[in-house]
Amino acid sequence: MLIIALAIALQTVPPGEEPVDPYAQSNANAGAKPFEGTAMLDAFHGRAGIDRIVEDLVGRITTDKRIAEIFEKQDKMRLRRLLKEQFCYILNGGCDYSGRTMKDAHKDLGLQTADVGALVEDLQAAMSTEGVPFFAQNRFLAKLAPMKRDSAER
Repeated sequence: MLIIALAIALQTVPPGEEPVDPYAQSNANAGAKPFEGTAMLDAFHGRAGIDRIVEDLVGRITTDKRIAEIFEKQDKMRLRRLLKEQFCYILNGGCDYSGRTMKDAHKDLGLQTADVGALVEDLQAAMSTEGVPFFAQNRFLAKLAPMKRDSAER
């Protein structure tokens, strides 16, 4: 317990990001277990592809009239970093996820099922722009789908 408390106390704020309340960091917070092997990572064009997808996705969700308001007051730099970590971890790209649990990360945002649907559409568009094959998009979305329970309030 002391080790966990010490780790939480030593969390640093990456340059350009706003500080957040301390929390226990764990790959389990990513919301899904990683794929086995490298086929999915390859389908996403490696870590560089993940970076491009996340940059595209954040651009889309922050301008999508259906959900942009949700992201107005969010730390975009932190959002980008954590999405890259999460996607890389799930795609077995050798990354660790340092964010909060999905439930904690999304609490008090008031997300509804329609908001999650809009985000998924934007993610699909970003993956398509990157040239991720449709089958790989579907496998990835299937990994993410259970997270909706911890993200949407209704």
